[in-house]
Amino acid sequence: MAREQIAPTKSNLIKVKERLNIAQEGHDLLEQKREILVSELMRRVEQVKLLERDLEKRIDTAYPCAKRMLLMIGRQRARRLSENIHYNYKLKEKQIITAGMKLPGLEIDLPSIELKYSPLNSFAECDETVIEFFELLKICTEMAVIRTIAWRLAREVKRTQRRVNALEKMVIPTASETKTYIESVLEERERDSFFTSKLLKKKGASNKLHEASH
Repeated sequence: MAREQIAPTKSNLIKVKERLNIAQEGHDLLEQKREILVSELMRRVEQVKLLERDLEKRIDTAYPCAKRMLLMIGRQRARRLSENIHYNYKLKEKQIITAGMKLPGLEIDLPSIELKYSPLNSFAECDETVIEFFELLKICTEMAVIRTIAWRLAREVKRTQRRVNALEKMVIPTASETKTYIESVLEERERDSFFTSKLLKKKGASNKLHEASH
């Protein structure tokens, strides 16, 4: 692992240690964040699976219902009746707070179901078809909301994982290698200084003894 190209001084050692501590603390926090995000993502995925099962069940009842209605009243009459049915939907973005983050989400407000045609033109099959497809629409919109959240969470998990990997494989090893290098150089200097000092003292004592003997 490559180290930083900096002078092996005590001041630089202090700076490197500070950077290393910050990187390690950041790594721990990001790991915690990633675990929370993954847990939340898995929860949303399970919600999607449940909604998919509900969707399949509703499709199995809604489309046969529509087929019975068409057989009963005909396509032309069904088209005329459908022209009187209009719903207004409110679609807006909202903030979803998870793992201490604000993620953009989706909110859909569905109107209450109404049977907007004359009772004289109404058949049980028509009412049943409207109800079935309105419930189908509810499931689809709810799934859109959950899928949007899951997609945002998955993207955030990926981004967090990249940052964790960068700290694990680059920042922390580089700082650790630099710290080890500086410490070894400083220790070597201290040893050299210690031995030099001992030699000078020994030489000084020898000179004094020599002068005393003369």
